[in-house]
Amino acid sequence: MAMLAEAHRRWGRLPWATLLAPAIRLAEYGTPVSHRLHTLSAQDALLAASPTLRPLLLDADGKPWPQGHLLRNPAQARLLRTLAQSGPDAFYRGPLADEIVTALRAAGSDITLADWQGYRARVSPALCHALTAAVRACSAPPPSGGVSVLQNLALWLAASPPGAALYDADRHDLAPAALHRLLEAERLAFADRQQHVGDPAVVPVPTAGLLSPAYLRERAALIGERAAPGPVAAGNPPGAALAAMDRHWREHGTTHVSLVDSDGRWLVMTSSIEDSFGSRLLVNGLLMNNQLTDFSFMPVQDGLPVANRVQPGKRPRSAMSPTLLLDNDGRPLIATGSPGGSRILGFNTRVLAAWLAGVHDAGALASLPHALNRNGATEVERELQHRDPALAAFLRERGHDLKTVAMTSGHGIILRTETGLEAAADPRREGRADGF
Repeated sequence: MAMLAEAHRRWGRLPWATLLAPAIRLAEYGTPVSHRLHTLSAQDALLAASPTLRPLLLDADGKPWPQGHLLRNPAQARLLRTLAQSGPDAFYRGPLADEIVTALRAAGSDITLADWQGYRARVSPALCHALTAAVRACSAPPPSGGVSVLQNLALWLAASPPGAALYDADRHDLAPAALHRLLEAERLAFADRQQHVGDPAVVPVPTAGLLSPAYLRERAALIGERAAPGPVAAGNPPGAALAAMDRHWREHGTTHVSLVDSDGRWLVMTSSIEDSFGSRLLVNGLLMNNQLTDFSFMPVQDGLPVANRVQPGKRPRSAMSPTLLLDNDGRPLIATGSPGGSRILGFNTRVLAAWLAGVHDAGALASLPHALNRNGATEVERELQHRDPALAAFLRERGHDLKTVAMTSGHGIILRTETGLEAAADPRREGRADGF
């Protein structure tokens, strides 16, 4: 809420209350249960044990509401109406804040009213890096995941031999050898992330070092014709502190939106409550997050501190990496981002690399079969195996240990084309592209 209020203060044009009106209507009068919400509710064994969330998402028999059922959330409507009338500060002070903190403490949290009232939105410059002479990438800085996406792309380009084909016209996708190098770049960057990235307000994070030309050349030189035989070690970028390799990376669910307004202003925003239903605690109609699980709960490994260890006042590391590519005049060329836990890094890298290689169709980019590497087995979608068995065979020949998994990315992609804007939503989820 503090972030939205700050964005409205800086760039908003419509009255605050006007912006909240559509959400108030949906909460009060209801929105149809989607196929995805029905499926997730049916699969979540914890919902039935939640005295606050069960009445919202399950019927009297403990069954998930059927698809199309009109889901109303009057408590959320009341909360949003309070914020519309009293302003965003009412979320952090006054009766509403008292109610939320009281409910959290009753559920076992040790949060205090002073903690709640002390929350502030931190505004940081975008993290930008020149990928080519004509294209610059800008993404979310640490503790978010933009540095890893930018490092993935920079390592991939640095490892590509001069004149090497990046694009395969028959596949309308990356050339097989280019995909192999991209997966190996992801392996190296993921190792660096696990060892060096945390909240820069609390621990040293060598962001500039990870993207420095000399370090990128050094790491890219490790990418060969064959996949690394197993997990690789993190590098030692300039400015790095002694830290342990973090073995915790099982992050979860999120949402993403990409927008362009009539004045040509672009926005990419990724937001998360961590797991699909957060902590399964509903307070005043809002789901409380379980974002603390993005921290590593082993503060010391191998005798060294973990950069992403739990510390007071610290933000957990995240893979969220909404990204824009811009031309030399600062005009956005493509906007993208995705949910998906730590796989977000590979999801976003896949789309941006394909765009750099020459795939300039939003629908094609959103539908590309996923392949990514988190410093272990190369994870691929079943669709890749079925649609392109020759590509799967090529990757195996290069030494990749292929693991077929379901990967529900949720890209929102906008492209600038010669004739205007083009957009697509990821077919794996329930998003959509629209214009007004």
